[in-house]
Formats: sequence, C-alpha cells, structure tokens
Amino acid sequence: MTLFDLSLQELHSQFRSKELSVTDVVGEAFTKIQERDERVGAYLTLNEEEARAHAARLDDKLVTGESLGLLFGLPVGIKDNMVTEGLLTTCASQFLSNYNPIYDATVVSKLKLAEAVTLGKLNMDEFAMGGSNENSSFHPVRNPWDLSRVPGGSSGGSAAAVAAGEAYFTLGSDTGGSIRQPASYCGVVGLKPTYGLVSRYGLVAFASSLDQIGPITKNVEDSAYVLQAIAGFDPKDSTSANVEIPNYVSALTGDIKGLRIAVPKEYLNGIDPQVKAAVLESLRVLESLGAVWEEVSLPHTEYAVAAYYLLASSEASSNLSRFDGVRYGVRVDNGGNLLDLYHESRSQGFGPEVKRRIMLGTYALSSGYYDAYYLKAQKVRTLIKQDFDQTFQKYDVIIGPTAPTTAFPLGSQVDDPLTMYLNDILTIPVSLAGVPALSVPCGFADGLPVGLQIIGKAFDESTVLRVAHAFEAHTDHHKQRPSL
Repeated sequence: MTLFDLSLQELHSQFRSKELSVTDVVGEAFTKIQERDERVGAYLTLNEEEARAHAARLDDKLVTGESLGLLFGLPVGIKDNMVTEGLLTTCASQFLSNYNPIYDATVVSKLKLAEAVTLGKLNMDEFAMGGSNENSSFHPVRNPWDLSRVPGGSSGGSAAAVAAGEAYFTLGSDTGGSIRQPASYCGVVGLKPTYGLVSRYGLVAFASSLDQIGPITKNVEDSAYVLQAIAGFDPKDSTSANVEIPNYVSALTGDIKGLRIAVPKEYLNGIDPQVKAAVLESLRVLESLGAVWEEVSLPHTEYAVAAYYLLASSEASSNLSRFDGVRYGVRVDNGGNLLDLYHESRSQGFGPEVKRRIMLGTYALSSGYYDAYYLKAQKVRTLIKQDFDQTFQKYDVIIGPTAPTTAFPLGSQVDDPLTMYLNDILTIPVSLAGVPALSVPCGFADGLPVGLQIIGKAFDESTVLRVAHAFEAHTDHHKQRPSL
C-alpha cells in the first residue's frame, strides 16, 4: 500500500494529526517518478524544486492550524497543453519546445487556490491530436499495465501517471475522447465535464467548440473533489457557462434505486466480446442496486466519426494558424522571406499527424467545399445532439463501453490513421453533443482494463458521479494496480 492509496479525507486527517506531512506525499510522488517514469514516459517537464518548496510551505501552514484548501497537499500532474507560469508548456511539439508562459491557465490558478502541488507537465499527443500518445514529438507514453501497449490519447501521460502512482490526480483535456479513452485503457477514472463547465482559458486550443478540461483520478470520489475545485464561470472564457455549481461530493449517496438507464445498441455492436461481457456484467450490478435499463437506438452514431474529424480538423487548421514562427515558439533561421519563414517553421515544427489534420481542415473550409463538408458536418452534429436530447427525455443516463477494445500494441496502428480514429467511435458522439461522460473501470480483458462510460444530461455531472460511485462501491476493479 502506498500513500496514494489513501483517500483524500484520510490524507487530510493524517495531515491534521501530524501523522503525515505534505513533504512525505510529494516525496513519494517523485520517488515513484524516478523509479518508473523512464519506462512509462508520462512526464515531459518536472517541477521538483518548486514542488518540494511548496510542500514545505504547506507543512508550515499545518502548524498554525489554518483551514485547508479543498485539494490541500495533493500532488497533481498537468497535461502539457495547459499553460503554467514559469514552467514549460510544449503541447508535446517541437514548435513549442522553448515556450515558457507568463501566466497560468484558469484551472491551474484554481488548483493553486485549492492548495494542490504541481509535480510537472505530462506527455500527450502533439497538440492533443491522436489516440495513442505515440504522436508526441519527444517520446511515446507506455501503458503501465503492459509496457508494450499504448496508454490511449491524447491525455495518455495524464492517465498513465495516475495508473503508475506517479501523481495523486492529473488534469487532461478531452476533444473527442482524450480523457475517457486513456482512462479506460489505463484502468483509472476519467471525467469529461459538460462543455463550458470548466474554463478553457489557458488551454492551447485544438478544436474550440469541443475542447474541455477534466480530471483523471484513481476513484470517483476524488473526481468529484477535483471537479468541485475547477468548475465554475470564468469571464476570461467566452464559452464558459454561468451556471450554479452544486456540491458534487454530497451527490455521492450510493442510491440509484429507480434510475433509468439507456443502453444504445450501436455501442454494443462490433466491439470486443470480452469488453461487451464486462459491460453487460456492469449493467447487472447496477440492476442489483435498483436501476433499470433498456436498449435504445442513437441512429446517427455511425456518422459521428466522419463529422467529428471534419469539424475538429477545420477548427484546428484555424487555431494552429497562430503558430507561424513569428510571435512565439521555434523559428527557423533560413527563412528568406515571410512566406518561407512560415513554411519552414511549420514544416519543421509540426509532426505528421498535426500536418494531416491541418490539411484536412483547410480543405474542408476552402472555397467550393465549405458547404459540402464543413456545413454538412455541422448539420450531422445537430442530429447527433438531438439523439441524445430525445433519449434523455425518458432516461437519466446512457451507459456503454468507453472504447471498443482494450489498449492495442504500440506501433500497430501508427500507419493506419483511419483505424486509429475509429477507436474513438464511442466517445466522439458525447463530445459532439457537449454532454458530460465518465469512464470508470469495470473489468479486465486478457489482463487489460476495460472502461464503462456513463453519459449524463448537460450540467448533470452529479448524477453521472452518483451512478459511477454506486457502481464502484460494489466492485473492486478500481482497486487493482499494475505491477511495475
């Protein structure tokens, strides 16, 4: 048992009783990183000197008996597409390999206010484009359950760090499944909040109408605490929703009697048989707790992947146009004129997957093709959202697998981007609809974790967390740890 196996309340109790110090907990995190991360590859930049100094300051506060922040003393790793003042933010790209921000993202500021301790920045697919974390321009991340397998992406470093015990919790970003899919592959809990619930200010944009920051944790209760700390309206983010933030922790009652669950038949077709068996067993557990479920249809699911890659790539081509070698990031030395400077900086700075999506998006937005591709994809997005709206008129949550398979071998899909894209077929519709979803461990297939995806109504994270917590309380999948 490690210190990270203690619950948040247990840690805080031991802090107050002086049985444990923040220095102890932060020290354990760096010990695990030193022992394991050369094999896992979850971190790109460490913040060790400042983290240990911060831990010492928090220990001084314990002596005075002051009230503790919501996440007091908890070591956190932050995905490297969220800007951190004075700490490199590279987006795992050579283009930003020297970028040292002068301000914090809103979520980072909120973590500091809650008195969490930043361990460092986590590896990811370059500019969050990828589903395996093999698109990092520095080094791939490996799955702690099997180092020959991918951890998922793009938040692969965030999920692997929690699974490997290299952070108490982490933050990831989710555009089409980039929190939930790696959480499923790595056997941890990953929550994508409703679009607009958590500020995107300071998140390096991939697809602005889809990106959302959320927590990756070892259990559902921790996820509720972290969401409590980072959710809320932010005037710096024009897409931030000004809604009342409930007490997510108090929603974890364990009571789901009478809960109505929809299970889309499209989510159970064509998936790995062992994954399907784990999901059906999970539904039996929820049934035993008093919930009822029925099979439904979300008929436009089959168009989700195509619509998503047109929309996300179009937004990416616009967002990434700011990377030109002039304002920040890497600049080539051999640019003879301005156009050459742009061309050479982008050619050398961006990796192949980023270039692929920029080209696809630019094509979809170009004159003569906008109506045929981008506009049509927006119409499909509306139909997908309507599928969810109609289902939620009768049901409280929608449940299915998070991913169609378990983690696949490193290198097996690098040369087949279409197959790679299809790994997100079960998470993308949720992102297009903008509703919340959580992946919770629900079993194993050939020794690899399987994730159960619980989808809720917009801004109803409380119900999603309540269902996941009730399920977790009657299973022990989340207690399993990889043997590194």
